[in-house]
Amino acid sequence: MTDAHAQPATATADMAALYRRITWRLIPFLCLCYLAAYLDRINVGLARLQMSSDLQLSDAAFGLGAGLFFVGYILFEVPSNLILQQVGARVWIARIMISWGLLSAATLLVQTPTQFYWVRFLLGVAEAGFLPGVLFYLTRWYPSWRRGRIIALFMLGLPLSSLIGGPLSGWIMTHFDRLHGLRGWQWMFLLEGLPSVVLGVMTLWLLPDGVMQAKWLNGEEKRQITQELAADQQQATGSKSRLRDGLLNIRVLMLGGIDFSILLSAYAIGFWLPTLIKNAGVSDIGLIGWLTAIPGLAAVLAMLLIGYSSDRLRERRWHIIVPFIVAAAALAASTFFSGSVAVTVLLFAVAQAMVIGAVPVFFSLPATFLQGTAAAAGFALACSLANIAGLVSNSIMGLALDLTGSSSGALWFFAACLLLSCLLVIALPAKLVNR
Repeated sequence: MTDAHAQPATATADMAALYRRITWRLIPFLCLCYLAAYLDRINVGLARLQMSSDLQLSDAAFGLGAGLFFVGYILFEVPSNLILQQVGARVWIARIMISWGLLSAATLLVQTPTQFYWVRFLLGVAEAGFLPGVLFYLTRWYPSWRRGRIIALFMLGLPLSSLIGGPLSGWIMTHFDRLHGLRGWQWMFLLEGLPSVVLGVMTLWLLPDGVMQAKWLNGEEKRQITQELAADQQQATGSKSRLRDGLLNIRVLMLGGIDFSILLSAYAIGFWLPTLIKNAGVSDIGLIGWLTAIPGLAAVLAMLLIGYSSDRLRERRWHIIVPFIVAAAALAASTFFSGSVAVTVLLFAVAQAMVIGAVPVFFSLPATFLQGTAAAAGFALACSLANIAGLVSNSIMGLALDLTGSSSGALWFFAACLLLSCLLVIALPAKLVNR
């Protein structure tokens, strides 16, 4: 009797140990790649404090340039993810990283607003497909009930980009300014772009295309993982696998709307927090860089706690709704304290923690009702629709600051969108997504 009960417990412990080994092999490297990707996307927010005067960029012009990144990103998101499924994650993710790293570094050559617009658009084209591609890739390794924590660990790269990138970017811009005739923002783009190229090359050696290509797994381990993934798919009653099921699916459109609200707030904070801190009374770029790290630290902790809680309880919807409500309240409250540096940073830290903390839970949803090609297309389409928020968020913030001298109207709009998205979340069937 004891042996009969011990065997399942031993098998469960063995699987947990196997997945820990897989996680150590894959997730730290993928997290580092995402950190580099997001840093190369948002470091322009701190660069703006120098480059706007050099390039004669108004707030609205900067907002347009920052937003054009997302036009290229949106146009090429779905095609990029479909190509990844055909050629394999290793080659395609390497291509994405190398091209975006080179383009990010090339931003140092920009001399006019028009050139700034073009390089941001092309950077979006280059980076398209990375996030949904990795999320789809993870579905080939982890069943749905393990994915919340894994996606949280991978997506730590997002808040870490602010936690590490803010102080690093501020330090580069301060200490390298005028070195060899280049401005601090030019050095920042160069020094923060090249690591992405190196990581892209490393991808070709470190990232297997799937379970069966992993040389560090033996045959029995590959069989166990494949068996668990097959069992997970059998539980996904009513899930779809055809291309059209990913592209013509009302639930995918709902996910796009939810993610749209997430990114409205996330990009407002990522791109504009340095400006808001400066407007609150801080002029030192190095100090601004350190202050922008505080919301990043809060987001790291929130991602881990919310992702763990969601997996432990096997509950997804309220782990998104509650953070959305708290984030909306923090964004709205920040408009009353725009002259206080401490309160501004605190409220944006709360907003960032809640919005980013819900992201891993959100990205565990598509694979609960999509499989195969439909999952690849659905991930990409939801991300494409959502990333329209990058253009909208930056344009609205830039126009609000130009026309009124205040970001209050934009922040109230972003808060309202988070609250409205709670209705979309609650409309997702609990039996479908709570796995």
